[in-house]
Formats: sequence, C-alpha cells, structure tokens
Amino acid sequence: MSFEIKTLECVNSLWKNMFRYAITLTIALTTSAVITATSFAACGSLTMAEMNWASAQLMAQVDKLILEKGYGCEVELVSGATMPTFASMDEKGKPDVAAEQWANAVRDPLAKAVSEGRLHIANAAPITGLGEGWWLPPATVKKYPELKTVNDILKRPDLFPDKEDPSKGAFIGCPAGWGCQLVNANMFRAFEMEKKGWVLVDPGSAAGLDGSMAKAVERGQNWFGYYWSPTSLIGKYNMVPVDFGVPFAGSANWDGCMALPEQECANPKPSSWTHSVVNTVITDRFKKAGGPAADYFSKRVYPGPVMNGMLVYMADNQAGGADAAVEFLQKHEDVWTKWVPASVASKVKSSL
Repeated sequence: MSFEIKTLECVNSLWKNMFRYAITLTIALTTSAVITATSFAACGSLTMAEMNWASAQLMAQVDKLILEKGYGCEVELVSGATMPTFASMDEKGKPDVAAEQWANAVRDPLAKAVSEGRLHIANAAPITGLGEGWWLPPATVKKYPELKTVNDILKRPDLFPDKEDPSKGAFIGCPAGWGCQLVNANMFRAFEMEKKGWVLVDPGSAAGLDGSMAKAVERGQNWFGYYWSPTSLIGKYNMVPVDFGVPFAGSANWDGCMALPEQECANPKPSSWTHSVVNTVITDRFKKAGGPAADYFSKRVYPGPVMNGMLVYMADNQAGGADAAVEFLQKHEDVWTKWVPASVASKVKSSL
C-alpha cells in the first residue's frame, strides 16, 4: 500500500510539473506572438519615393510588396527624383523612404540631415557594383582606338555631331531634376567643352537618355554621354567607360562645386568621377515607428548581376516596376528571403 501511494504521488507530481511547463510555454509563445504582431502592426502607413528610373522603380515595388504582404504596412508610392525627393524628406519629412538615393549630388546636405537626426541611412550599399561616368559604344572604341581619355574625345567633336548643329559635338547629359545634371553641367565647364566645339544636350527624360544611346548603338553611330551601372543598357550594349585622364580633384571641388548649381560653382576643376554612393534613406519618424519593417532595409541588398538581369528583363518585356517586382520575387527567392524572417517570407510567397 505504501508503495502504491508513493507511486501515485510521483505520478501526480509529474502531471503537475508537465501542466506548469505547458502553461509556461503557452504564455511564452502567446507573448512572443503578441509582441511580434504588435511590432508588425506598429509599421502603420508610410510613403515611399518611386524614382523615375528602372532600378529604383523595381526596388520601390519590391519593398512595397514585402512591407505590405510580409509586415502588414500600408505603403503609398509617390513619384520622385534625386534632388526633389531629398529636399522633401529633409524639409517636410515626406516621403518616409527613398530606396535608391544617389548621394553624390546631395552629400553635404544629406550628411547634415543625418547628423541632426532628421534622416537616417538605412542601408549604405543597397546595390553592389555601382558606378557613374561617361561612356562610348564598343564599336566607336574599336574604330577609333586613339580615343582613350576625355581629352582625346574632346579633340574630335566631328565624330559626335549634334542634331541641331552638326558643326558641334554632342555630349548627352542628364535629364532635369537628376542630381547628375548639375555635375555634368559643371564637368562640361571644367573641361572647357564649349570652347572645344561641344554642346551639352539635355535628353529631357530617362526615356530620352536611354533612347539616344540605344538608337546610336543599334545604328552603328557614335555616342558620347553620361550613364551609370548596373543598368540594362550598359550590359546589353557592352558600353565602355571613358578614362577621364585626370585624377579625382578632391571632395572640396566635388561637393563644394561640382554638385552645386552653376552660380555656386565659379571655378570647377577637371576631375575623374567621384566614387558612386547610393543609400536607402529613411525619415526619423519611420525609423522610430516602423519597428521590424524599418530594420528590413538594412538587410536588403541587390547583387549587381541580379539587378542587371532584372533591368534587361524590364527593357525586353517593357515591364514596369510592379510587374518586375513579382518576377523578381518569384525568380530570386535565394536573394530576397535572406532579407526577412521566415514567417515574413512565407506571407510574401503566399501572396504572389
């Protein structure tokens, strides 16, 4: 009888301990779920710039899908461009996110905004393998091997006749509103290109810039102008970057002159292009209120070759950012699933 009682006591004790463990585990899991749900719900609504070039449109649309389907955010996309978007974020706190903010044109004011806490660099390198500069078609380089540097090219404006005035050479710059427009205009003055028989051509839009290059290359014509990588056109046409033939003239010349309006850059010095810096920038409001959704941007990095491939897809299929975002999420799970927790990835996948 004594043995039976002791056995019964042990069984009761065991059941009590198991019950306590089950209760503790349930509370822990429930608390974790509540915390997670609360954190995701804290994302709330946000505005995001959809810049007017293909890679930025893809990134904005991918972010929108992941934030909405994975984190429960409400995302409004607003049209953007480098300079206006930065100014609006700095002065008005909107939009909350600029996924692909090229920083060379706004380096000093961006640093000031970050130091004063209005803006934050959520990701200092959201795309690998970046670069800006001046380019030539490979056929031009092959036919005229003497064109090795910018000054070599500037001696031959006759090879790049302007449509409006064929007696002048045409250098294709940046569309209005892009930060590179100021830089190219000041580089044009620094290399005294007007004196050497050149005109600076505003292509009018991203489509105009792309079209000028594509038409020239496909027709076997020479082309000289600004572009950047990774992009579908640089990869598709194997464009060749031009050696500026001079060293980088320093940040004082670049940030304090080249990147400023002409009236604030009295004496630009010839220089090679500065190292390209692209950031994902967020507002202080979103950093504080966005929870895990704000942290997502720090992990979101596109490998250059993947981005190039997506841009070729967009060009070949005339796909906009929204369609390209779905294509990216379906074809490159190995890339984007590393950016988010498994639970978020599962929600995004089930929404596609």
